Amino acid sequence: MFGIPGKAAVTLTPAATRQIARLMAKRGSSGLRIGVKKGGCAGMEYTMDYVSDVNPMDETVEQDGARVMIAPMAQMFLIGTEIDYETSLLEAGFKFRNPNVSEACGCGESIKFKDG
Repeated sequence: MFGIPGKAAVTLTPAATRQIARLMAKRGSSGLRIGVKKGGCAGMEYTMDYVSDVNPMDETVEQDGARVMIAPMAQMFLIGTEIDYETSLLEAGFKFRNPNVSEACGCGESIKFKDG
């Protein structure tokens, strides 16, 4: 919908691809839907949900057995985002490197997008 023809709306690192494919297999889902919603200390936050059916209005990115769908209302906020999966001694989780973000809180889960 808002993408650049011939270019994926978001990119997945190899670590994110492996983790998404594992989660899809474990849950028997068709993929993960990514979105944004109001909330958090910076104003917006990312959402990720398992989906059983692909919505034709979603922007779909498939890579090495992993499938990510971007909800229609989130597409303009997520264009150009790289999704990674990182593990450390204290935590593991998805990380979004989003060029559209102007501010993020310390936890990295709440974001504010650039105006206009």
